[in-house]
Amino acid sequence: MNWVAAVMLLAVFQSLVFSGLVAKARAQYKVPAPAISGNADFERYFRVHYNTNEQLMIFLPSLWLFGLYVSATWAAILGAIYLVGRAAYAVGYIKAAEKREFGFGLSAGPTLILLLGALYGVVRAIIGG
Repeated sequence: MNWVAAVMLLAVFQSLVFSGLVAKARAQYKVPAPAISGNADFERYFRVHYNTNEQLMIFLPSLWLFGLYVSATWAAILGAIYLVGRAAYAVGYIKAAEKREFGFGLSAGPTLILLLGALYGVVRAIIGG
C-alpha cells in the first residue's frame, strides 16, 4: 500500500499545483476574487482545478479501496495513469476547451476501473467473510 499512498499524495499535490495555476491566472488575467468568470483564458484554468477536485472525490476513495480489497500494485498503476491523464487534461484544457478530451479519458478510465473494482472487492469481502 506504500505506492498507493504515494499516488494519493501525488494526486493531492497535483490539485495544489492546479490551485497555484489558478492564482497565477487570476493575477495574469486580472480576475479579482471572488469572480470566476469574465475571461475565457482564466476560466479554463479555473475549470481544470475545479474539475480535478470533483474527480478527486471519486478517485481517492476508489484508489484506496481498490488497493485494500483487490490489488495494491494495480491500484498504484491505475493511479499513475490517472495522474498522467489529469496532467494531459490540464495542458489540453488550458490551450483550448476542446483539447481536454484525451486527458479526460485517460483519467476517467482508470477512475471507473478503480471504482468498479473497489465495489467488487468490498462486496466480495462482505459476502465471503
